Amino acid sequence: VDGVDVHKYHTKIDDLIEKTLVSMKSCLVGKLISVLKSGVFDKLNRYDEGTMIGNFMTALNKNNLTGSGSDLGKSYMAFCRVNMDQIEKKIKDDLWVLSTMERWYAEQVQMLCTWLTDRLDRSLHHYQCTCLTHIVKKLYGEFELMGVPKDKLDSPHWQKVEQRMQTEEAACVLTGAEIEENGDLYEMAEDRKTHV
Repeated sequence: VDGVDVHKYHTKIDDLIEKTLVSMKSCLVGKLISVLKSGVFDKLNRYDEGTMIGNFMTALNKNNLTGSGSDLGKSYMAFCRVNMDQIEKKIKDDLWVLSTMERWYAEQVQMLCTWLTDRLDRSLHHYQCTCLTHIVKKLYGEFELMGVPKDKLDSPHWQKVEQRMQTEEAACVLTGAEIEENGDLYEMAEDRKTHV
């Protein structure tokens, strides 16, 4: 066409589409990550050792008024599954879906790693441990099924999270056995007092 480069117009549209797709991915992942932050971590923060509310929540948890922690982990993983299915069904661009899943996974793992690193100087409460154990055990597999490659799944952050959770899970088992043993001893002492 007379003096007008038609290909410049296409280049501008391609750039606009690319910027829009990047922006969409960023917003979507941001919304999904906000659920982990506000829906899971804010609830788990209540159980931190040494805080007033942590002591109160521990007392409630001893009477099983707050649940086991696995309920919160299960509901978060159900949220992940539902959203993965929706994204996969509604968006037809497989490369965009895969890169979105990679980013969502990476940001979740980074948040988990940061949250656990902030608590290196203290052990996790049983509620925190059971919730995070469930999430960590399921997260890898769910994103593997979505096609996220192994090299992205086995990131350094993931390895730190996995190692810390193995340590915390073992500590929780030992603590639970100790409490159960001490509880049995306490009950036996109480029985002896009533029989005398």
